[in-house]
Amino acid sequence: MSNILQKFENEQIDKLTSKKRIPAFRPGDTIKVTLKITEGDKSRLQAYEGMCIARKNNSINSKFTVRKMSHGEGVERVFPLFSPIIEKIEVVRKGDVKRAKLYYLRDRTGKRARIADRDRGNEADQYELSEVLEEVIESQSPEAPAEEQAEQSTVEEKSESSASEAENTEDESKS
Repeated sequence: MSNILQKFENEQIDKLTSKKRIPAFRPGDTIKVTLKITEGDKSRLQAYEGMCIARKNNSINSKFTVRKMSHGEGVERVFPLFSPIIEKIEVVRKGDVKRAKLYYLRDRTGKRARIADRDRGNEADQYELSEVLEEVIESQSPEAPAEEQAEQSTVEEKSESSASEAENTEDESKS
């Protein structure tokens, strides 16, 4: 029974993530969530930027909590990760924390509420990871070195041809 549910949820996740990218982010990261707000017959985009203080990964029911300071008051908002209202998610800063839930920030203000920056490099998007793993597995197959050699030879040929073109342009400029 649960296997059928998992298949259905995975299909729904694939369907919802095919239209937008969801970056890899963790608690402690400062993120900007762009929402599509519909008022009557008009719709507009509104940004909500704050620190991710919690994340719950529960398949299609995944959600994350973003906290920001607005006019001196702390405002928290819980977003469903796969909501159609969310237009896009951007990671502004990556934070260095050792906890999964940062609820202790609710009691802190000013400098005490700061989180140190951390450079984690370029992380793959959360739901493109399966495609990346498939590419890694394919590159480890025995056919991969022959393909890589063929690619390298074409790159070398291109660089040689561009070098000869550069020489031709230098000769023309001298005369």
